[in-house]
Amino acid sequence: MQDTPRSPSSAISPSGTSRRDFLKRSAAFGAISFLPARLLFGQNKPSDQVRLACVGIGHRGHANINNIVQSGACEIVALCDVDLQGAHTQDHQAKFPKARKFSDWRKMFDAMSDQIDAVLISTPDHAHFSVTMTAMSLGKHVYVEKPLAHTFGQVERLIDLAKRSGVATQMGNQGHSGANYFQFKEWTKAGIIKDVTRVTAHMNNPRRWHGWGQDVTEYFSEPVPPGMDWDLWMDSAAVHPHSARLHPGEWRSWFDYGCGAFGDWGPHILDTCHEFLELGLPKKITAVKRDGPNPLVFPQASTINFAFGKRGKMPACDVTWYDGTENKPVVEEELGKLETNPETGKTARTPIEIKRPGKIIYSKDLVFQGGSHSSHLHLLPHEVYMDMRKDLPRFPQKNSNHYANFLLACKGEEETRSPFHISGPLTQVFNLGCIAQKLGGDLKFNPKKKRFTNSKAANALLDPAPRKGWEQYYAL
Repeated sequence: MQDTPRSPSSAISPSGTSRRDFLKRSAAFGAISFLPARLLFGQNKPSDQVRLACVGIGHRGHANINNIVQSGACEIVALCDVDLQGAHTQDHQAKFPKARKFSDWRKMFDAMSDQIDAVLISTPDHAHFSVTMTAMSLGKHVYVEKPLAHTFGQVERLIDLAKRSGVATQMGNQGHSGANYFQFKEWTKAGIIKDVTRVTAHMNNPRRWHGWGQDVTEYFSEPVPPGMDWDLWMDSAAVHPHSARLHPGEWRSWFDYGCGAFGDWGPHILDTCHEFLELGLPKKITAVKRDGPNPLVFPQASTINFAFGKRGKMPACDVTWYDGTENKPVVEEELGKLETNPETGKTARTPIEIKRPGKIIYSKDLVFQGGSHSSHLHLLPHEVYMDMRKDLPRFPQKNSNHYANFLLACKGEEETRSPFHISGPLTQVFNLGCIAQKLGGDLKFNPKKKRFTNSKAANALLDPAPRKGWEQYYAL
């Protein structure tokens, strides 16, 4: 990690003035925004509305806004997007005519910080950090799309400021408020899930860069669309020309801006394993397979192994990630479904077919199969489940969803289920995996010092310096 000086009183605010001056201008709200939410929202009546600003309103942002307003517990007061003239941002501009519109989130905070309680951030991976740091520094609760941030060092700072600010934080891995979360939690408490030594996780759907990424030798260049603020879109990341291979939907393909299939789907597949198995950070990351490695674009397929050490009474655990349309984990024959052939009368096991994204969890005594998001876990093989089904612990089925959970946390009525101190270390595993996907080889990592011990190139990617003019967000 780089040593970045912290001087909050002199840090630069969204508009370029000192943060001290910025907070003075917003004193009416800023002075109380760090107080407990129950004081911020009075008596927490059911009719209380969280005043929500949305940064990034197209594509994923469009879906997030649709989902969060269904709770009925928020009022959309601001919409912000660098491409307000883009077709993908028009729907919500029309849907929320009373919300103020901004193309620059820094100007949004300058203009109406005292009218905002919380911020929904749905920008590309590389653009999560600066706006989230600013929002928390102003005492705003934050819901941030997954993965939490683009680099290991950015995540470290987000975890730290979340703790210091005391605001409600939530990463947008929606399944972490679903059935899999509560099932995994209860089954772990009951000792059903224990002594896990191996996990395989897979996402084998086609990705945007499949078929073209391996041939890329430089960034494409196309005219910037009218009204698009390309400089702000790049945020604190590297400077490259605009193209349709970046905006509005292709940025995830590139190391400089996205986190590939792993950062995209890992938060939906490995979240409960990481939290309830207390995995923390790995001791070693190995790029077992990289098809079509490219310094600019993610591989066409990759297999990345993470070696996690012992945690208390929990044994060491290997987690192996598979992506690429044909790069699927091998599932042991004895876990398949026992079926009788009606023609021959012979009984045999039908191998498990890997289709949808998911995971298989191997413990010393039991094996579990799960999907992504909120999908339930199933015991393998089926006969084991049938023998145990009456003794399996029940878990609550009616709970606030991920969006409602965040808004209730803003009002002091619940605690978020994916706060930054939970979702941050999870994201850092993906950050480390992306480094292995880029560099290849065996990377040894010290979880306590949070440094690689055998690669200067890998350490340089943990916490790269922001481009000039964006350093202030690293010092909040």
